[in-house]
Amino acid sequence: MSKQIYFASPLFSDMELHYNAYLVKKIREMYPDVRVYLPQEQGEINDKNSYASSKMIAKYDTDALLDSQLIVAILDGVSIDVGVASEIGVAYHAGIPVLGLFTDSRQKGADNSQKLAALSEAGESQFPYVNLYTAGLIKLNGEICNNEEQWLETIKTYLA
Repeated sequence: MSKQIYFASPLFSDMELHYNAYLVKKIREMYPDVRVYLPQEQGEINDKNSYASSKMIAKYDTDALLDSQLIVAILDGVSIDVGVASEIGVAYHAGIPVLGLFTDSRQKGADNSQKLAALSEAGESQFPYVNLYTAGLIKLNGEICNNEEQWLETIKTYLA
């Protein structure tokens, strides 16, 4: 039986849909023997012109998630997408590792004294925010990478 990766990401804007397709194409090229479940490709429940109830979506995607050996999760955005956070929680509970991708450029400059000093002034943080509970669930059974190349390469360690 071939292995499956579940791709957890927001999928509601053209930007999100294109980025998801771009990354999944790279995963499929690097790991041709692995199936990738990309929710936006599941027309039965994710065609936004048709109807799918919350129960239908939850059951369909959760079944696919639980059939996977690895969850890859896009963490970028104003905050981690609530659906992605839910998928991370399900994966944690099921013991399925999660490999997060968090590319926010505001992570840079962690040793910059001006950026560090700005933390003491309300509304002046120069750094991005990530929900620590969700990040912790990932790190308890996986990891978070801050660039695509490292993330794509790290996938293989979870498929071995």
